[in-house]
Amino acid sequence: MTDVVVLDYGSGNVRSVVRALEHVGAAVELTSDLARAERADGLLVPGVGNFHACMTGLRDAGGGEVVRARLAHGAPTLGICVGMQVMLDGSDEPSPDPQPGLGLWPGSVHRVDAPVVPHMGWTPVVAGRGSALLDGLDGERFYFVHSYAVTDTAALGERVVSVAEHGHPFAAAVEDGTLSATQFHPEKSGDAGLHLLKNWVSSL
Repeated sequence: MTDVVVLDYGSGNVRSVVRALEHVGAAVELTSDLARAERADGLLVPGVGNFHACMTGLRDAGGGEVVRARLAHGAPTLGICVGMQVMLDGSDEPSPDPQPGLGLWPGSVHRVDAPVVPHMGWTPVVAGRGSALLDGLDGERFYFVHSYAVTDTAALGERVVSVAEHGHPFAAAVEDGTLSATQFHPEKSGDAGLHLLKNWVSSL
């Protein structure tokens, strides 16, 4: 059975992720144990709330070092929502204690330019050719809850495998070798989300 760790660094909202991964056949452990996180077949980095608060928790827990170590030896990692955003250089989201991102991808996170913010609800995504995460899911609707996103998709180039639109287009999913991420919440996206997680688990 495929071994997946969900990194527990205080971001909250992780039980639904654990249950969804178990539903698609993974053996899942929620833990802050860095050695355990580094050796798992797959590592999932969740994230909800403020970018800078998540980065503070991730750095304090040593999560950035674990992600870097996994990438160095080609071990798959998946980020979700703010867990995607922290992979970039930074965010212009307000904070009394601004933090840089992990800098694993170029670019920054910006406020969504739309009449209604936050973007909350079901939105269709367009899957790019060859996307492993979104295989069989082009045009499916996924659940989003966010006010900030990667709106300058050109900075990420071909790493962007899916776009969605709320006011203006933004990156919905990114794939870069063994590092992947989604702005939406697959664990809250019904059958489509489970299909995506199964695609990822099956690739480990």
